[in-house]
Amino acid sequence: MIEVAIMLEGQNGLTWERFKNIAIATEELGFVGLYRSDHYTNANPPDKESLELWVSLAWLATHTEILEFGPLVSPLSFREPTMTARMARDVDDLSAGRLHLGLGAGWQEREHNNFGHDLLDIPNRFARFAEGLEVISQLLHSDEPVDFTGDYYQLADAVLLPRPHRVGGPPILIGGNGEMRTLPLVAKYAQEWNSIFLTPERFREKNQQLDKLLITEGRQASEVRRSMMLGLEYGRDDAEVRERVKTRTEGKLTPKDLTERGLAVGTGDQIVDHLGKLEEVGVQRVMLQWLDLDDMDRFEALAKDVMPHVQA
Repeated sequence: MIEVAIMLEGQNGLTWERFKNIAIATEELGFVGLYRSDHYTNANPPDKESLELWVSLAWLATHTEILEFGPLVSPLSFREPTMTARMARDVDDLSAGRLHLGLGAGWQEREHNNFGHDLLDIPNRFARFAEGLEVISQLLHSDEPVDFTGDYYQLADAVLLPRPHRVGGPPILIGGNGEMRTLPLVAKYAQEWNSIFLTPERFREKNQQLDKLLITEGRQASEVRRSMMLGLEYGRDDAEVRERVKTRTEGKLTPKDLTERGLAVGTGDQIVDHLGKLEEVGVQRVMLQWLDLDDMDRFEALAKDVMPHVQA
């Protein structure tokens, strides 16, 4: 059966009170995991509360028991890779092996400009990302000191001590849909590919491309789990669905329009049907994007409507 997790936008008004409430409910309601973005702020104003990623993951490690969790994703454009590897090792050990280390190249111009980080143009950004992936992979996997000389990062006799409790450290997740740059990096470095807002048809196409790239890297398709960050508009009845879509799109789009853009839209039965279609094309886990951080009544209704139909 497809696994269902929750995804939060950490820069979109997330506070400790909201995060704790949602985290506890997510575990109690039977979702398999809780993931969140790693941003200073949103791409467009106004600025809202923004809870720091790695501090919140450390809290999850000690205040939940079975939830898997991680960033979707932590950008190496403002997360230095050696420190990211150290934090990931420690949070994974603290949680007894429940962290998924989601990594990305960075994309949001506003936060980089506001806080003084160099995003770089796309070719150089991905070159830096590839180097960062190599650095993190070597530090997590090598028991011996690591040397590395790149254009962006250099290591000399660098070793992570203590060694990760989990052999190789937490699994690396790479998020994104790009066939030219992202999927080749997934095939080389990742244990999980997290696609973003794809219809079943588009996911099938990209999934097949990833399988080919994995063969080129000498890896098996089964070595990389396939997941999706999935936009969500759930309503307890058809009227609520229509009203939520109207509010979200300022009346410009219909539920069908959003579905065609890769979101799961509808009542519980319709969400379950959409998840079934994703499972048929190879999606193993979805991270449902939950934007209404204070709407716990509807959050519980979602779980009651969906989880009994997707749990084995």
